Amino acid sequence: MAENVKGPASYFPSIEKKYGRPVAEWQELVRSSPLTRHMELVAWLKAEHGLGHGHANALVAHTLAEGRAK
Repeated sequence: MAENVKGPASYFPSIEKKYGRPVAEWQELVRSSPLTRHMELVAWLKAEHGLGHGHANALVAHTLAEGRAK
């Protein structure tokens, strides 16, 4: 039985479908950005890469949480 994905990662399939890039590539962009604050990164993804707010927020939240878990 497939696991039901919750939280920010639940947006990942639609992000890949809508924007045509794998989530890992988006996460690398977030990690390599000189910006560090959540909403700065969200605004940057929206302005520079055309992501919607929910998609940008999900990517940033998941990527920053991943960095804190290390």
